[in-house]
Amino acid sequence: MIAYKGFLPGLICRGYQFQMGLNVTEKANCAQNGFHCAENPLDCLNYYSDVNQAEYYIVDAGGDLDEDSIDSKIACTELNVLRKLEADKLILHGLAYMVDHPQLPLSSTVRQNYAEAHNGYAVVRGPDPIARGKVGDILAFAKESPEGDEIEKIAISRVDGKKILPDTWYSVDWEVRLGR
Repeated sequence: MIAYKGFLPGLICRGYQFQMGLNVTEKANCAQNGFHCAENPLDCLNYYSDVNQAEYYIVDAGGDLDEDSIDSKIACTELNVLRKLEADKLILHGLAYMVDHPQLPLSSTVRQNYAEAHNGYAVVRGPDPIARGKVGDILAFAKESPEGDEIEKIAISRVDGKKILPDTWYSVDWEVRLGR
């Protein structure tokens, strides 16, 4: 099962040193043990929230699997670390996940209608989502249909201080919004 995992720099999670490729453990219980990952890429931000202090990877979860009902977290006995994703790519994968699963409850990292960046990013969803941040922050948007049952458009950008200005509200079309 393809999933996503956050780490401290150097593939470290809860004191365990992972390696690229296959990692194996004996038991998988979401609440107690096993290698953890998430089906929804944005759920990784619940556990490794500062995108400037974490690393994110695409993984293949296998062996014995256990899921919990809190979010899309999975525990597994076999975790194959496949490829590193920069934070903006992880968030883009998260936007794509929202497009594929528009009726799922929002991840706790996604804000409704407007968002200010925190920990290096802002992810916002709504009929006319707006966001702002500081230089270097990632702004990610999921524009809902008027009925709210699907995502019509996604967009992602980084506040660069030139085209996307700091502390300025932007919409999914990069229109500057002066108010909220």
